[in-house]
Amino acid sequence: MESLTSPPCLRLTPTVHRQFHSRRSYFAGDIHGGSSVNKSNSLSFSSSASGFSSPLAVAKELRSSFVQTAAVRHVTGSLIRGEGLRFAVVVARFNEVVTKLLLEGAIETFKKYSVREEDIEVIWVPGSFEIGIVAQNLGKSGKFHAVLCIGAVIRGDTTHYDAVANSAASGVLSAGINSGVPCIFGVLTCEDMDQALNRSGGKAGNKGAETALTALEMASLFEHHLK
Repeated sequence: MESLTSPPCLRLTPTVHRQFHSRRSYFAGDIHGGSSVNKSNSLSFSSSASGFSSPLAVAKELRSSFVQTAAVRHVTGSLIRGEGLRFAVVVARFNEVVTKLLLEGAIETFKKYSVREEDIEVIWVPGSFEIGIVAQNLGKSGKFHAVLCIGAVIRGDTTHYDAVANSAASGVLSAGINSGVPCIFGVLTCEDMDQALNRSGGKAGNKGAETALTALEMASLFEHHLK
């Protein structure tokens, strides 16, 4: 019988070699009808292997090398370079008590980050369902660096809510992809009016202001880095 060798990436300790040869004797006796059996021996490998590191050590090393690699270029949009950027804001009139507050938060944020009033154009549409097609046309016009889409869809007694919310989300996404201009989703989808008001200047903040920040960053990213 040929002698057995250890796998190329593992080394056996001397103890393991003795146990391994005892196990070979056991199998040979069993095959040839012998009676020698060593029940106490078991095969075990050393936890160390030549050239092998634990997964945690490898992950730590990779993270360290990533942070220390100066050649990697990181690109992000700026919130302090709003001058000269132009924005369209598409606002749904449905649930106007909410969307007006979202619009106010967005415009205040634009002005806070040096966007001029004359560089902001507000377009009103009947409801959130109609936002997508208008946003796409505005994006294709070449007049704006980003389009902010504001609306409020509140659940009712029927499945109409699901249809409008899904259509609004997919419409804004398609508008951005088809026009090549960032179209920012600022449509609230809430269970009731209290949730909507809380997110339009109440205790949960103003989502119009938050999405205006997203529009600023994306517009800066496209204008200064991705043209």
